[in-house]
Amino acid sequence: MRYVSTRGRAAEAGFGDVLLTGLAPDGGLYVPVSWPSITPQRIAAFSSTPYADVATEIAAPFCEGEIEPETLRRICSEAYAGFRHPAVTPLVQLGTNRWLLELFHGPTYAFKDLAMQLLSRLMDHVLAERDERATIVVATSGDTGGSAVEAFRGADRIDLFVLFPNGRISEVQRRQMTTAGDANVHTLAVDGSFDDCQALVKALFAKPALRDEVSLAAVNSINWARIVAQVTYYFVAAAALGAPARATAFCVPTGNFGDIYAGHVASRMGLPLEQLAIATNSNDILARTLESGRYEVRDVVPTTSPSMDIQISSNFERLLWEASKGDGEAVSTAMERLKQSGAFDIDGPALAAIKQDFTAGSADEAAMAEALSRTLDDAGYLADPHTAVALSVAGRMRSEAPLVTLATAHPAKFPDAVESVVGYPPERPAALAALFDREELFTEIAADVGAVERHIMDHARAARMEA
Repeated sequence: MRYVSTRGRAAEAGFGDVLLTGLAPDGGLYVPVSWPSITPQRIAAFSSTPYADVATEIAAPFCEGEIEPETLRRICSEAYAGFRHPAVTPLVQLGTNRWLLELFHGPTYAFKDLAMQLLSRLMDHVLAERDERATIVVATSGDTGGSAVEAFRGADRIDLFVLFPNGRISEVQRRQMTTAGDANVHTLAVDGSFDDCQALVKALFAKPALRDEVSLAAVNSINWARIVAQVTYYFVAAAALGAPARATAFCVPTGNFGDIYAGHVASRMGLPLEQLAIATNSNDILARTLESGRYEVRDVVPTTSPSMDIQISSNFERLLWEASKGDGEAVSTAMERLKQSGAFDIDGPALAAIKQDFTAGSADEAAMAEALSRTLDDAGYLADPHTAVALSVAGRMRSEAPLVTLATAHPAKFPDAVESVVGYPPERPAALAALFDREELFTEIAADVGAVERHIMDHARAARMEA
């Protein structure tokens, strides 16, 4: 499989290079030149196939020719062996034809583990084969950072730098990043929003000399391997509910657009979907975009679902590229307008293509709280605020197909937010309770690319090796 940049100004790349760099040299995101296909017979068989085996089959065509099949099978098996539920991503029925897909049974109780545990092992394999070292820089709105720390902590060939918005994530999320204590983990509390953190990472990758000197790599959902890993649970859930004989509808709490874009990839690979619904919180740029055709950034509004407090949804660029029929220049122009003025317009045909595959809705804090409380009263299920945002949007959907809402985090990761709605905190798993007995280590830093670059150069082992 070969990959091209959404901005059309970078050379084609293979899976290994896409995996280790994340962002294309021209600032674009990598996309495959073609979509592999999963036959209806194989989709039906996934209903009785172990999760790791489905993950192997989904990932295989994307890394064909670069990772041996048996090696990939071993990597996938190891990635999901430590999950706390035998199904890895179990379905929970809430009502007639209404389901939750629990994605939080990994080590950090968030859906990001499903991709990060696989990504870390893929990167370790490729780096070992090449006898290379990498420096990972990741921006997080909360859960990605903790999942990355857990996946890469102690890695001999990788240094990890995590940028999070200071004071804008939950205490549990922060402590999952700041209490690791491993020498290769560096957490930076940025004076700004998640969008500021994400802009810093993109600015660092725009520095060719720095990229080369410390071998920069990205593990945000801009990394194509993250998307590939997330495709699996769409196939697994849909097969359990009767696919491909009947279509499935999904409602996805959405921030950076990676999780729901993986559902779009699944549909391109042959999974029949009735609906794919974008659920946003008060930071509703994606819902506004689908309604108006104008992608326009506004100030980030802090909410009780902080992982969705995003105004620049990076993976939307992949969808825009596809809707523009692979026109890299059009995407480059749109991204430049976004950078300069904070907005761009999507032309009619591209917007129609997007609306053919997606619907969207939003839920403010009151709607989130109502959905969280209603789900507890009606189904006895306590959700986290991000999942509750999607439950609110799903409650307005009309679907003849099974409707699956993605449950992206354990409620104990957001105890204050949950308690403010239901009157008591969720029970805290022992692994999360232990975080409060550990010392926190992090560096407060300005939202300044020069300051972050200097910090990386001072602490990355790859930079010291070059020196």
